Amino acid sequence: MVVGLIKEIKKHEYRVGLTPSCVKEYIKNKHEVLVELDAGVGSGFSNKDYEKAGAKIINKASKVWQKADMIVKVKEPLQEEYKYFKKDLILFTYLHLAANKELTLELMKNKVTAIAYETITDNDGALPCLKPMSEIAGRIAVQEAAKYLEKPMGGRGVLLGGVTGTKRGEVVIFGGGAVGMNACKMAVGLGANVTVIEKNAKTLERFDDIFASKVTTLFSTTNNIKESIKKADVLIGAVLIPGLSAPKLVTKKDLKSMKKGSVIVDVAIDQGGCFETSKITYHDNPTYVVNDVIHYCVANMPGAVSLTSTLALTSITLNYGLEIANKGLDALNNPHINNGLNVFNGKCVNEAVKVSLDLWFLKIFVQLF
Repeated sequence: MVVGLIKEIKKHEYRVGLTPSCVKEYIKNKHEVLVELDAGVGSGFSNKDYEKAGAKIINKASKVWQKADMIVKVKEPLQEEYKYFKKDLILFTYLHLAANKELTLELMKNKVTAIAYETITDNDGALPCLKPMSEIAGRIAVQEAAKYLEKPMGGRGVLLGGVTGTKRGEVVIFGGGAVGMNACKMAVGLGANVTVIEKNAKTLERFDDIFASKVTTLFSTTNNIKESIKKADVLIGAVLIPGLSAPKLVTKKDLKSMKKGSVIVDVAIDQGGCFETSKITYHDNPTYVVNDVIHYCVANMPGAVSLTSTLALTSITLNYGLEIANKGLDALNNPHINNGLNVFNGKCVNEAVKVSLDLWFLKIFVQLF
């Protein structure tokens, strides 16, 4: 199989889908690897590094798309890349289609086989390809929140850990998955008072077991949410429902009850965000203010630490990618890879994405007319 690696064109995205070490593994398995010129520079990998690993360097992305049987990426294709879609192309990357109907329809129209990192599963029912980026995003969320709480950045002027004779900052986290757990670790490590709000009792028990009295755990109810945001200096959205758009837990009206200069970090923005006032931002202009509350909604947060993120991501995605390259569509007999399949043969095959994008209605409409 011809495997293509292209440079990410999303604004301030520095990660890359394969390291030179990964390329060696594909070559070892008798695949040809084409790498766009400078694809790995943002993560610290030179063209020579890829050449030494056995890849062929191609000077234009269009040529890589044209020649490749499978494209390995990090982020979802942008509009400028839709023209490269072709029948039977295997696309292996993060897709987050629940928040992107246009991309979904383009993949369907061109009969691309689209396999999404974020819905691949493992034997425990977890999401192994999503986990490393969730861990990084959770940690970055607290780092960024702490920075934007500083007065010169427009924040309240609060030090999360406080000092002797002062109150500690209040961090409220919605969601107890990988993002929420890692955000909690960072916030507790900085000395903040932390509240975790989650609907799953077993997840809350896990937080209690790990952090004991250092963390307050609350069930996700309307009252608990509304009361918690009143005291929050930092509010972190870490809610994930695989394949579905994130639920909106905080309205614009709710922001009026929050402290002036407090900070919201919406890690769920890839899936549409869990705050009504969330909108995608980028690393060069990451924040905006609504009702005196600072919003940080960067959709590719792990891209800021591209080397760490690339190494963490590819350590997990490599084996799945190799199986797909080695077996082609027969790899879909692996139920975990099959769960990663979002679009196939002109159809959206992920049930959660169908619901989020109203593609059930589209199917009925086509049948009627």
